[in-house]
Amino acid sequence: MSESEPHVRIFDTTLRDGEQAPGVSITLSEKLEIAKALCELDVDVIEAGFPVTSDSVFESVQAISRTVDGPTVCALARCVRNDIERAAEALRDAPRKRIHVFLATSPIHREHKLRKSRSEVLATAAEGVAHARSLCDDVEFSAEDASRTEPDFLAEVAERVIGQGATTINIPDTVGYALPTETADRFQALRRSVRGADKVIWSAHCHDDLGLATANSVAAVSAGARQVECTINGIGERAGNSALEEVVMVLATRADRLGVRTGIHTQLLGATSRLVSRLTGFAVPPNKPVVGANAFSHESGIHQHGVLANRATYEVMRPEDVGSGATRLVLGKHSGRHALRRRLEQLGYEVGEESLDRVFSSVKHLADTKKEIDDDDLRLLIEERPHTHRGT
Repeated sequence: MSESEPHVRIFDTTLRDGEQAPGVSITLSEKLEIAKALCELDVDVIEAGFPVTSDSVFESVQAISRTVDGPTVCALARCVRNDIERAAEALRDAPRKRIHVFLATSPIHREHKLRKSRSEVLATAAEGVAHARSLCDDVEFSAEDASRTEPDFLAEVAERVIGQGATTINIPDTVGYALPTETADRFQALRRSVRGADKVIWSAHCHDDLGLATANSVAAVSAGARQVECTINGIGERAGNSALEEVVMVLATRADRLGVRTGIHTQLLGATSRLVSRLTGFAVPPNKPVVGANAFSHESGIHQHGVLANRATYEVMRPEDVGSGATRLVLGKHSGRHALRRRLEQLGYEVGEESLDRVFSSVKHLADTKKEIDDDDLRLLIEERPHTHRGT
C-alpha cells in the first residue's frame, strides 16, 4: 500500500457504543486493557465513553486519557453545556483529545424525541459545537439518524457546525436503515454542496440492523469519507456496529478499487477480537468474517484440493495477516482424499492408494456420527490398517 494513498482514520468506539450492547459491562481495569490493545492495533481515535452518564464512566474516560499515548482520546456529549464541560474535564490529561457532540436531526427524532423545530435544532447544534470548540481544538459533530434526515436540512446543519469550528462531521446510519447506494449518494452530495466541506473530515458510523453496516461504511469511504467509526467484533446497540476487523480488511484487500489505506496493524486483529470477546462475554460466531474460527477453515473436498494447490483459490486474505494462525483443513463428511493424505503425512504416516481408500472410507463412516474428525481419530483408524510409519 502506497503512503501516498489517502488515509482513512479508524475511530474505535468499542468502549462507548460497544459497551452499550445489552448485557455488556466492562470494569475500569478491563477498559484499560482494551484501550492498551487498541493502542497496539494503532487505531486513530479511541472513543472512551460518555462522561456525563455516570461517575464511573467519567472516571474511566479520565483514566484512559491519562494512560493512552498515541491515539486521540474522544468523549461523547449531547449538545448540552454540562455534557460538554464534563467531557472536557474528563479529557483534560489526554495528550490528544476530541469532544464529540451529537444531536438528532431526522423528522421522527425532532418530533417525537427532541420536540424541536428545524431552526431550534440548527441553533442547538451550532451552540453545542461552538462551546465544545472553546474547550477543545478537535471537535466532532454527529447528526444522529442522518440517514433519515432530509438531505437539504442535513446539508444546512453540516454547514452551520462547520462554521462554528467542527473539524469532523459524522453522518451516522443510527438505525441501520440505509442502503449502500444511498450512503454513497449522501456523502457525495454533502461533499459537493456544503460550504467548507473540504476543510473537514467526513465520517461514517453505521449500525447493522439490516446486516449492511460494513457495506455502508465501505460505500461511504468510496464516496470520500475519511473516517470510519466501528467496534471490535461489531458489538454495540441492538445488532451492533460496523466491525472494525471487517472494515479494515475490506479496505486492505480491495485497495485496488478503493485506493485508500489505514494504519492498523492487521496481524493483531485476531488477538484483539479474542480479548474483547473474553472481557465482554460476547462469543465470536464461528462464521464471523475475518476473525471467526471458520474464517480460514475448509471442509469441502473441492475447496481443500484447491487450497492445497494454491490458497488463493478459496482465500482472499491470508490468516497470518489477521493473526488467525494458519489455514485449517477440517476432516468431516464433506472432505476429500487430498486433505486426508496431507494430514496423515503431517502426523508422520505414508499410505498407498489402497490404504488411503480404506482409511478414507472409515473417515466418511465416522463423520456420519461425529462432526469433525480429530488427530486421535485418525491415529486409531490408521493403526488398524496396513500402513508405513516413518521411522519404524
